[in-house]
Amino acid sequence: MGIGSNAILIITGAILVGFIMGYFLRKYLAEAKIVSAEVESKKIIEEADKEAEAKKREAVLEANEEVLKLRNEMERENRERRSELQRLERRLVQKEETLDRKVDSIEKKEESLNRKESEIDAIKVQLKDVYSRQLCELERISGLTSEDAKQILLAGIEKEIQHEAAMMIKNIENKAKEEGEKRARDIISMAIQRCAADHVAETTVAVIPLPSDEMKGRIIGREGRNIRAFETLTGIDLIIDDTPEAVILSGFDPIRREVARIALEKLIVDGRIHPARIEEMVEKAQKEVNTQIREAGEQATFETGVHNIHPELVNILGRLKYRTSYGQNVLKHSIEVCHLAGLMASELGADSQMAKRAGLLHDIGKAVDHEVEGPHVTIGVDLATKYREAHEVIHAIAAHHGDEEPKTIIAVLVQAADAVSAARPGARRETLESYIKRLTKLEEIANSFEGVDKSFAIQAGREIRIMVKPDKIDDMAAIRLVRDITKRIENELDYPGQIKVVIIRETRVVEYAK
Repeated sequence: MGIGSNAILIITGAILVGFIMGYFLRKYLAEAKIVSAEVESKKIIEEADKEAEAKKREAVLEANEEVLKLRNEMERENRERRSELQRLERRLVQKEETLDRKVDSIEKKEESLNRKESEIDAIKVQLKDVYSRQLCELERISGLTSEDAKQILLAGIEKEIQHEAAMMIKNIENKAKEEGEKRARDIISMAIQRCAADHVAETTVAVIPLPSDEMKGRIIGREGRNIRAFETLTGIDLIIDDTPEAVILSGFDPIRREVARIALEKLIVDGRIHPARIEEMVEKAQKEVNTQIREAGEQATFETGVHNIHPELVNILGRLKYRTSYGQNVLKHSIEVCHLAGLMASELGADSQMAKRAGLLHDIGKAVDHEVEGPHVTIGVDLATKYREAHEVIHAIAAHHGDEEPKTIIAVLVQAADAVSAARPGARRETLESYIKRLTKLEEIANSFEGVDKSFAIQAGREIRIMVKPDKIDDMAAIRLVRDITKRIENELDYPGQIKVVIIRETRVVEYAK
């Protein structure tokens, strides 16, 4: 046991000595490394300082070079500016010298002008005196005052100018007729040949055939309730008279009349006629007519080749199918004007597509003139503006009846095509009363002019022949008279197409052999 304890002590002591020696050895090694690191760091710092110093010197040198360069550039720019300023100064001096010379010249001219003005004033006084003496001498020699001589001279000049003006008017008209008539006739005749449209004369009544007279009683209903319901729902008068197997629908609105016609025909076929059934059939007829209106508008655009029209405007266009003017179907008239305007535009090298569009829409206002207050031209302009039509189309609509002066070739062509379509024989009809009034007014206008002996409206009001007094109206005055009568007819009369005015002047010499 004693030996073991000693061994343990020896071992323990050895371990302690080892630890102590290791500790001091590590400490020595660490201190050696620290010293080495410090030496190394000092060396790095010294090298960094040297490098920084070198870079600083380089930067200073570069800065000095840059400053020297900028200084040289500034000196060069200053030299150039001084040179430019010297050049401008020399120019200013030259201009001042030039201005001084011009001022001197102007002053000399002004003095010369003043002298000449004084001389002219003196000459004017002398001329005035000479003119007064000559005027007095002329009045003494002629026995007339200056006013009397002036009136005689003016009368002669006026008569001569009137004669020359009439001759000029006649020459211009003859030349215009020679050049224009052939061209216009060719264009219009070709347009009419290429555009043929059927026209149906429609009235404000529609006759509905019945299978038998017994149906009249069923249409009237007990105590008239069926006929009252029908008239209330459609707004159309139903006339039942002694006409065998037929009743008459009368109404100013053609669309309502068409709805009533379709509804009544359906009721007659169905046979069940009572207020509820009438209401149902009227509603179906209304839908059917709306469909027909839309299809008519679409068919018109397809037939004419005018596309990209607003759908609402197409529907309004379709309503023209049930609108007439002087018995002429307005939709067919619009299609015809569309074709005519397009053909004439093509012949003249204008925009034919725009002309066709304006021609198709020129009477669009007539589709709603039963519902909107105002002339159809104004309504049409408002509709075209609302649906964003082109300015040329709007202007053509506004000018097609002369309410505005046509400013474009499209407007002129639409106006001409409208007149051609309306004036075509058989296209329109007038009531007897308005026809007689127009003929009477035509003759009254002609007879109101001085020198007119008699006037006769012929060719159904398409021509008026005027007999003048030869002792009061000479050949030149007849030319002025026919123009005055034409202008007054255009301003005071409303008529379809055109009216030809013919003045006849003749001198008869009669003697009897005895």
